[in-house]
Amino acid sequence: MGRIALRAGRSNIGNPSKMVMQNSKIVAINSVNQQRNYASPSQVNQMATPVDVKPEARAGRGSMQKVGGKDAVADILESVPRGSTANRPIYLDAQSTTPVDPRVLDAMMPFFTNQYGNPHSRTHAYGWESEAAVEEAREHVAKLIGADAKEIIFTSGATESNNMSLKGVARFYKQKKKHIITTQTEHKCVLDSARKLQDEGFEVTYLPVQTNGLIRMEDLEAALRPDTSVVSIMAVNNEIGVVQPIAEIGHLLKTKGAQLAKEGGLSGKPLFHTDGAQAAGKIELDVDKMGIDLMSLSSHKIYGPKGIGACYVRRRPRVRMDPIISGGGQERGLRSGTLAPPLVVGFGEAARLAYQEREYDYQHVSALAQRLRDRILAEIECVLVNGDPTGYPGCTNLSFQYVEGESLLMALKDICLSSGSACTSASLEPSYVLRALGLDDENAHSSLRFGIGRFTTEEEIDYVSEKIIKVVTRLRELSPLWEMVQDGIDLKTIEWSG
Repeated sequence: MGRIALRAGRSNIGNPSKMVMQNSKIVAINSVNQQRNYASPSQVNQMATPVDVKPEARAGRGSMQKVGGKDAVADILESVPRGSTANRPIYLDAQSTTPVDPRVLDAMMPFFTNQYGNPHSRTHAYGWESEAAVEEAREHVAKLIGADAKEIIFTSGATESNNMSLKGVARFYKQKKKHIITTQTEHKCVLDSARKLQDEGFEVTYLPVQTNGLIRMEDLEAALRPDTSVVSIMAVNNEIGVVQPIAEIGHLLKTKGAQLAKEGGLSGKPLFHTDGAQAAGKIELDVDKMGIDLMSLSSHKIYGPKGIGACYVRRRPRVRMDPIISGGGQERGLRSGTLAPPLVVGFGEAARLAYQEREYDYQHVSALAQRLRDRILAEIECVLVNGDPTGYPGCTNLSFQYVEGESLLMALKDICLSSGSACTSASLEPSYVLRALGLDDENAHSSLRFGIGRFTTEEEIDYVSEKIIKVVTRLRELSPLWEMVQDGIDLKTIEWSG
């Protein structure tokens, strides 16, 4: 019969005569009307899952609000539209992870079964075929960022890549260079790596950002020192989507940075590292044109599998670093350990598709983000758009003023949203990224991040917009603060009793 592709949900792709297994029978799926030949839009009544809040549920202060003896959140859930037949919530959290593209899964499957060789076994055919697949994937990842395949080091993900970039470079140059520069809005793994290096005796400068999330180039220039070893600045922020001036930063380090080092009797410019996990496949990247020396990448941010990432490490001029993992000397000796061919191949295919479809994806995401913002801002007043308006549109961050944050999220249980980074979601503290922009705790707590991706549909955006409008309206009707604002009272002039 040949190979049968198994699919679930909206993942049915391929030829019009694609076959799937369903209820122990083989049925044909007509894909003539499927968009881009791999995704079909959801129907509105199939999108959102009705979710009831149990009386004993607790999620901070929001779930404890009572109005006339009734749970306020439960009251809101009853008053807004809900889907009736769906099995899964709507997913708008693409910055935390993306679904594996079915085409990526197709590429991975042989390496879970019959092509299972160790890519480092070079004495037989099983190893050779796995090695060839790994090297092909390396070329696809390199092409995505304008690098050479030999400059791609496979890791477990961007967190490991960020760690090895900062710690590896700092420790290698520690005898002569003890200074590091980063920003206050970096991913937590970069900030924690910087703090670890501080404990080891390094000096770290944390650059502030403007209210739009962008750094000031003057601040970076002023922070440069002859003994600056590495500058780490994220390309696209994972919470607000702001795109930093990467090319300008690279040029500054080549000129002013190199000049300062020379004047201090030291060789080499400060190395430029960027966390590109949220940028790869979304905006154009070219490590040579942008002057980037190290870049961290993650597969599951570009519709590939989790557990695999990469670190771009420039070869000419050569970037030197101490490896943080020792072993058999794989990956140029910078990251020892046996590679996982299925994950590497999946990452490579995801990178190939991201390179091929970047412009289409960007236009698709931009149109949906604009549709979401226009609808919400037209119907709801006192909404803050966080971050630079020219940032990556697939990461839209909005603060709904005078709305209690926990109540807002509790009332949106059939929509997968985030109020910040997935890596810090367990904390009850407001987002440090939003606070760095100047937002107070109240506005930071009432923020939502909308992660729009390749498979998001107009129907989903319309449903989410309508739901948020009704939920925010209802919550404000229950809020005494909103009533005071409507009466023209400036809340900043009120002295609240403790």
